[in-house]
Amino acid sequence: MSRPPLDVQIRRIDPEVPLPAYAQPGDAGADIRTTEAAELAPGERVVLPTGVSIALPEGYAAFVHPRSGLAARCGVALVNAPGTVDAGYRGEIKVIVVNLDPHDSVRFERFDRIAQLVVQQVEKVRFQEVAELPGSVRAEGGFGSTGGHSAVSGREGGNRYASVVSDREGQ
Repeated sequence: MSRPPLDVQIRRIDPEVPLPAYAQPGDAGADIRTTEAAELAPGERVVLPTGVSIALPEGYAAFVHPRSGLAARCGVALVNAPGTVDAGYRGEIKVIVVNLDPHDSVRFERFDRIAQLVVQQVEKVRFQEVAELPGSVRAEGGFGSTGGHSAVSGREGGNRYASVVSDREGQ
């Protein structure tokens, strides 16, 4: 059973920019566009304006996610993915884009789709300091502790993050 859509107020800073839109029924993210053309050489990053600002209801946040097609075809990523748009923020949504392709530049034209905006309900929490946390199966395991990649299962390759930590700790 689906819920009714959430009404979100939006203001066009650029009067010509298309409003965020879902490409397909059932999509979680609405495509957002850049209002400025830009060309990024390999390794370069830029902050692209989207020409829109929003007013989210209290208890919600919007998250700016990368577009998988740009990542797969062009090596484009978002530096702080996902970017967070808090309910109280009223400024223009901007997207920090980086070209990770080692050889080719990537060009964005005005109104190219550059990211997806996902709106989610978020919980407000109260942090309660304790002397010790309750136990769990995972405990302090993180950063690849569950395996599934040759770099964490002892085979050649990867960056051996765990050994870097051991070196720093003098073990």
